[in-house]
Amino acid sequence: MTGDDYKRGATPAGDDTDRTATDGGAGGTFETVEWDDIDRAGPSRRAEAVWILVTAPWLVCAVQVSLQFLASLASGGGGGGGSLAPLPVVGTVGPVAWVGSALALGTAYYGLRPLRRSRIATLWLGFTGVWLAGVSATAVTQLGDESGLAAFPLLGVVTPVDWLWLLTVAVLVRYGVVPLSSNRRIARYYWRQFRRNTAAVVSAIYLVVVFVVGIVGARVVPEPSPTPGLESQPPAFVSVPSYVTGVDCPGGTRMEGGTELCQGSLAHPFGTTGAGEDVLRAVIHGMEVSMQVGLIATLISLAIATAVGLTAAYYGGYVDEVLMRYVDIQQTFPTLFLFLLLAYSLGGSLFLLVVIFGFFGWGNSARLIRGEALQRREQLYMQASKSAGASPFWTIRNHLLPNVSNSVITAATLSIPVIIIAEATFSFIGLADPTIPSWGRIISDGQGQLRNAWWISTIPGLFLFCTVLAFNFVGDALRDALDPRHGGEES
Repeated sequence: MTGDDYKRGATPAGDDTDRTATDGGAGGTFETVEWDDIDRAGPSRRAEAVWILVTAPWLVCAVQVSLQFLASLASGGGGGGGSLAPLPVVGTVGPVAWVGSALALGTAYYGLRPLRRSRIATLWLGFTGVWLAGVSATAVTQLGDESGLAAFPLLGVVTPVDWLWLLTVAVLVRYGVVPLSSNRRIARYYWRQFRRNTAAVVSAIYLVVVFVVGIVGARVVPEPSPTPGLESQPPAFVSVPSYVTGVDCPGGTRMEGGTELCQGSLAHPFGTTGAGEDVLRAVIHGMEVSMQVGLIATLISLAIATAVGLTAAYYGGYVDEVLMRYVDIQQTFPTLFLFLLLAYSLGGSLFLLVVIFGFFGWGNSARLIRGEALQRREQLYMQASKSAGASPFWTIRNHLLPNVSNSVITAATLSIPVIIIAEATFSFIGLADPTIPSWGRIISDGQGQLRNAWWISTIPGLFLFCTVLAFNFVGDALRDALDPRHGGEES
């Protein structure tokens, strides 16, 4: 028997000693470690050899493409794919294809090799690989090609906001839906606590409908566009004087008291705007815009706030002092003013709004998470983890983060309605992208016609009000369900 066998805990030949280690007299046993299975879990030498044979020519060709790309930029060619010299066998390959192929190779190597990964983890790894490939293709195309965004098979042109939205939905499914569906006992417990608040249950159903209709409807229903002749059409079952509307009246007209009235029709159930845009279409597309802004910006800000808050609480001392002083400095310049400054200089856009609120609106959340983490840091399980030699990252990820998740969810529910209101405000005053069918823009379009065409501002405003109110109700109920100290189940 070799020394390595003793290090691995193997039992000498002929020794009747049980290979299962005891727990020091507590009456239980530890699980036997199968070192041979662990060794086989890694990549084999054959797989390593195949990987080297694949990556070696890729690196050579990638260097050649990079040099050609830089030479094309230096000569004023713009870095387009047509200026690159063809390669043997594969022909002309641009930087976008090489970036995508690199990410595909990396995903295949780390995702398909015989590792002991669950099916969910493998699917998540595959999704992130494809997502990174698409984002890289979009970024490289924008930097090297002046013609615009890259077009993808089946998807068409995908904007940066669309990529962030796709990642946000995937994160919600991966870290929200999947854990609850795999642990039904915990899910049932949370549901029993949550359903005590009837207003929160109704609000949750409403938000799910808005979320699904916004995602599906925005891809099925065309975007609203101005239609001459259909200006200020009333909603279905509503009649207004004909002088208020355009020359056309799909619902027909009728006389009442000597006044010709234009009747609403089911062709435009919510009526039309002063420019002839269908209000129902605008509301459906506005649902996705509001969800995109609120959820994407909240995901970015919470990721940063959680990292900063947990790091400051775990290490303390100078690390805590430096991070918290930076938070103080950042909060001295409000996020709203920063967006106003950039909107005036660069022009307002949905992507700029998401980036500003995502990367600069996490100060209060970081303080909230840090305060909760400071209490958890002194618990016995934290001391035991440090004494066992666990790394700080492992301790934060497996002990500190799960125990402050209540504060993270509370911070999210407080952040989402604020960001949705901010987006609607900027759209209302004309600082956002005027081509986006936001609820705030539709409300602004109808503010001068409240007397004769009340539906233009009222209907989108009602959806905005209900969405913000629903997030507040759901946030309060989630806080009570997840944290017994705030009204959860009584002991």
